[in-house]
Amino acid sequence: MSSKPVICIGAALVDELFHATEELLLATTTDATVTKTSGGVARNIAHQLALLDVPVQLITVLGNDGDGDWIKQVCGAAGVALDATITKDGLSGKYTGILKPDGSLFTAFLTNAANHLITPKHLEANRDLLLTASYLLADANISIETGEWLVRFSRETGIPFILEPVSVPPARKFKNSDLQGLYLVTPNEDELPVLCHGQSSMISHQIEELFNRGVQHIWLHNGKNGSAMYTQEKVVTLHAPNIEVVDCTGAGDGSLSGFLLGKHLGWSDLDCMRLAHSLSAEILQVNGAIATHLNQETLLSRVDHYFPKA
Repeated sequence: MSSKPVICIGAALVDELFHATEELLLATTTDATVTKTSGGVARNIAHQLALLDVPVQLITVLGNDGDGDWIKQVCGAAGVALDATITKDGLSGKYTGILKPDGSLFTAFLTNAANHLITPKHLEANRDLLLTASYLLADANISIETGEWLVRFSRETGIPFILEPVSVPPARKFKNSDLQGLYLVTPNEDELPVLCHGQSSMISHQIEELFNRGVQHIWLHNGKNGSAMYTQEKVVTLHAPNIEVVDCTGAGDGSLSGFLLGKHLGWSDLDCMRLAHSLSAEILQVNGAIATHLNQETLLSRVDHYFPKA
């Protein structure tokens, strides 16, 4: 078990989620419930890891407003360290999600995000902190320049770097990036093709391109159908638990938190994937992006529930 922190780099936002109670129709009024939580992909992953007793640092950008103060309080209460986080003048970023009655995402809006302020210069100034990491993780809301700096830093230091694509628009900007030595990228089937500059629509060709560009692990997510971990040597597949979905927000973030907890505990890729799917299943059954009802012990006990041993 490592005592080194996972360092998460990227978005911290206020999440406002509008959950429609009936079918969504355009240009009309629909009844909905609304929840407000702290969000952002990197922040969600960091928060969940802290609740699971994994040491974690978050490098993000917050406004000097009430929402920024609130997010800092939430992170501090969870145990997320913010030693290299940037505070800017103005409003904090906000994610506004519109959810269908079944909890799946209809559309979303991102406003006031300022992840461009997480520059290579800022990371270089915090190099000593980065050198303490067990893993570096960034969401694709960071700039191309910052992503490529992290890839080079990982190559130079041997600290594994993980890139979470987030969604199609931020993932697309990395299609021509230097990925040589990237430890892991975690796309779904929509994000995988836009990470590639080739024109093939075949998943096998897209996977091959990323390998040729130097990616070591590709963890392809396919929602209810589970996921597959590709390496040059093998493919490991795992089904997703059969559950009743309440809210899909944060399920992908949770899978990475679960995977990193497994790595923190020294587990194999397959066991890490079981842990990841178990945590995602727990998140999908509650409102919001964080499974606040879980600690490490209770989550580990849930793995056997979702994936009984033969």
